[in-house]
Amino acid sequence: MTALILALVAGAVVGLALGGLGGGGSVLAVPALIYLLGFTPAEATTASLVIVTLTSVTALTGHARDGNVTWRTGLLFAAAGIVPAMAAGAAAGHLSQALLTVAFSVIAALAAVRMLRPATAVAASGAQVNPGRAGAAGAGLGAVTGFLGVGGGFLAVPALVGVLRLPMRRAVGTSLLVITINSLAALGARAGTGVHLDWAVIAPFTAAAVLGAWDGKRLSRKLEGGTLQRVFAYVLLAVAVFMLIDAIS
Repeated sequence: MTALILALVAGAVVGLALGGLGGGGSVLAVPALIYLLGFTPAEATTASLVIVTLTSVTALTGHARDGNVTWRTGLLFAAAGIVPAMAAGAAAGHLSQALLTVAFSVIAALAAVRMLRPATAVAASGAQVNPGRAGAAGAGLGAVTGFLGVGGGFLAVPALVGVLRLPMRRAVGTSLLVITINSLAALGARAGTGVHLDWAVIAPFTAAAVLGAWDGKRLSRKLEGGTLQRVFAYVLLAVAVFMLIDAIS
């Protein structure tokens, strides 16, 4: 019963982050699965991909209905990350649990610091996109997704704004498309690794995340985006520090 309650609460928080910010859910899902629900890092990163894929599809539906998804740009960005996501996902199964934990905490800390920096000015609509930079950003995001079992939205949103010059609201919606595609690719690469998945925990976690994603989308309309982002960044930074200390102690 305790595991069920923890899964529901953690899932709701993950959904709120994905629905409201267009990313960040998996960065909370992995530590929640490890420290609250007893998963190993390999199990947690794989389970996170299942949770984030299903939740992202739900959140994507709402943003697409509001016209906040740039489909062509998102598909091109995601396409560059499919092969790196699959390759990194296959390699992650052969790495030590401690190394995965340290790598995850470092990436999470960098993401938190990036979210606390002032927003980059958005170029005028129709600005020229550098294909090389866009491809490099997409490939890097795919590799992170596959390696750490995260959807990459916490990195996708800044990349879509800074590299592809999308307005913030469209970047949030489009990032959910990128997350879904990258997560599916990484999950496919891990399908034959033999990692155990506890569906009795994953199922309620995912259900709560899906419901939370709808609430997150509504919340993002009522609160200033910068406020939500700063709160999330501080929580993420605290989680990253805790995981790093735990991994090296």
